[in-house]
Amino acid sequence: MTSLILFAGFFSMLLIGVPIGIALGSASLLAIMYIPFLKPDLYALGLVSGINSFTLIAVVLFTLAGNIMSKGGISKRLIAVADTLFGRAPGDLGTVTIMACLFFAAISGTGSATVAAVGLAMIPALVQRGYDRAYAGAMVASAGGLGVMIPPSVVMIVYAVAAGVSVTALFMAGILPGIVIAITLITYNYFHRKQNRHAHMVDTRAPATYKEIFHVLNEAKLALIMPIVILGGIYGGIVTPTESSAVAVVYALIVSCLVYRELPMKQLPKIMLESAMLVSAVLVIIGASVAFGRIIALEKIPTELAQFVLSSTENKYFVLLAILVLLLIIGTFLETLASIVILTPVLLPVLTKLDVDLVHFGIVMIVALAIGFVTPPLGANLFMAAQVGEIPFEKIAKRILPWVITLIGALLLITFIPQISLFLPEYFLGYK
Repeated sequence: MTSLILFAGFFSMLLIGVPIGIALGSASLLAIMYIPFLKPDLYALGLVSGINSFTLIAVVLFTLAGNIMSKGGISKRLIAVADTLFGRAPGDLGTVTIMACLFFAAISGTGSATVAAVGLAMIPALVQRGYDRAYAGAMVASAGGLGVMIPPSVVMIVYAVAAGVSVTALFMAGILPGIVIAITLITYNYFHRKQNRHAHMVDTRAPATYKEIFHVLNEAKLALIMPIVILGGIYGGIVTPTESSAVAVVYALIVSCLVYRELPMKQLPKIMLESAMLVSAVLVIIGASVAFGRIIALEKIPTELAQFVLSSTENKYFVLLAILVLLLIIGTFLETLASIVILTPVLLPVLTKLDVDLVHFGIVMIVALAIGFVTPPLGANLFMAAQVGEIPFEKIAKRILPWVITLIGALLLITFIPQISLFLPEYFLGYK
């Protein structure tokens, strides 16, 4: 009965439009009131302990750094580099867009920041080149998901806290899967463009000269060095992932305000307020999810689920496939950070019994839930792309299906070839 109250209350509130954090908290309080030996203090303790984590400071600072970079000229220079290097390649401006998302993802840490920064510049350019506006928006929304797949990633940090794994190992594990996903998206765009090529869509520019390449690389050198500074400090053992987020903010401020001088100091309070508003909603979800998860644990749902799955089959690959379907469905309706905090404790017993590596599964889980970013009806990246590209939501939703299928294909590769995720951590960190 407690489980029924918990889940029925939660999903009922979601259906009537209650924000996720409030729905989680309210459902938890309803369930606590039903259990005689529990008091509302449990919810308060869960809320506080859920956000009382040094690692979560990185969520706040990486979000702020991403906002500063998107408005301080860094994203514009990264797009110029991508255009010069890849603009004449097969798929031309579509390849540029996806590579720009890859570059920006390596320094922003969030999908929404990547979609906003790249979409504002690239969607109008894609339309001018002859791409359908809704197709262009769907492309940016899909590639924007790289923001949570390429380190440093806010979502990776939250999973590392929930699963108790190394943030550094998880960051390194995300590099090759992110590249695999970028390649699959570029490949789909190439074949789509080849089938729908028109004379006015052909890029007639001559190949970039060494002088042009040197010029854009020189202009963007400080933006390109940023991932090296952030990730090099982490992998070199100089700073922790949390400390690196502070380095990212300081570096972004210096480059945007003092070197490029495209971000007036008077705009900083506004950017900080926007970042704080965004992060506060995330932290409420995380805190409420901890109380929600404690009730799930009291009800022994994780143990019973593990026993049910293992009694059905002990084939690791069938279980992983079933979990993928679950994650793809949940990612469509539930916010990614909330999904990770809620589901990770539920799935850990199953994964442990099947000897699934938790770092590898973390990448699988993040990629699967990131596909929910671009899946109607609640795809956050889809809404962001529709907004920045001035595209009716129903039109962009219709054009997203082939991109979702492409992403699922990449997800299957990452899931069933663990070395895509584990090769770099094993080689450079000695991870076992």
